Amino acid sequence: MGFAGAMVVAMAVDALLGWPSPLFARIGHPVSWLGRLIGAIDIAWNRSSDPPAFRRGAGIAGALLVIALSVALGWMLQSLLSLGWIQVVLIGILAWPLVALRSLYDHVAAVANPLLAGDIAAARDAVSRIVGRDPAALDEAGIARAAIESLAENASDGIVAPVFWGALFGLPGILGYKAINTLDSMIGHRNERHEAFGWAAARIDDVANFIPARLTGFLFVLLAPRRSEALSCMTRDARRHRSPNAGWPEAAMAGALGVRLSGPRIYHGSATDEPWLNEGARDPRAADIAEALTVYRRAMVLLAGTLAILAFA
Repeated sequence: MGFAGAMVVAMAVDALLGWPSPLFARIGHPVSWLGRLIGAIDIAWNRSSDPPAFRRGAGIAGALLVIALSVALGWMLQSLLSLGWIQVVLIGILAWPLVALRSLYDHVAAVANPLLAGDIAAARDAVSRIVGRDPAALDEAGIARAAIESLAENASDGIVAPVFWGALFGLPGILGYKAINTLDSMIGHRNERHEAFGWAAARIDDVANFIPARLTGFLFVLLAPRRSEALSCMTRDARRHRSPNAGWPEAAMAGALGVRLSGPRIYHGSATDEPWLNEGARDPRAADIAEALTVYRRAMVLLAGTLAILAFA
């Protein structure tokens, strides 16, 4: 249960400090360090001249190497720490950069604030920093939908999942998860370059997020202003999402707010016809982003409180 306490420390430090800009400017961020390693492997091992089967094998080897190095680093650091409450606090401080609790809130609030003020241009600029869809094609509903979807999905990927694996295994768990998630975000794409090479990264990420995504959805349901609608929407629509995991928190949030999410969108000039979550509900507005942030805050407090009870009761 000491690892659960360490995750409470990590969440508390991140909620207070985030990852300060001067620190990022000086040393970067652990995820950016992982990104450089993954990028180097992608360049060296993912050769377009190789047959797809060979590229898939190279992708499997590359993913396992990055994950193994991350887990080994976590185990080494953890083994050097003294036992007891000092270890709990130090593990929490070392895990702090891997919990994006405050960063996610700040990035989504940066979309809500100009949108509430009627500044569509500023809201489009802010939302372009957190989603990949074309911002120029987004009206108020599109901007609000993108921000809410990003909040729901990244609450799972950026906070609940790393905290879940950290609570189970400490630093090896949270570092291993961040390696998996960063691999998926960089090479786990269905495009010509990464269809084969990123196959393993995407599949491993699906497995690692299976429980956390559903846990995030249930946290949203418990704290939803429309609890029964949130539960109904999640259990009905989560499996309609293109992702086996992201649909759970997104569908729960759609029901919680009484809005429809997902649906058709434009990426890099190409339209994709995604199914709606909570189809038949109204489109979201700027005020719904603020309500989604309230649900998010309450869910994270509940998560931290549950971990604290497990650790300290």
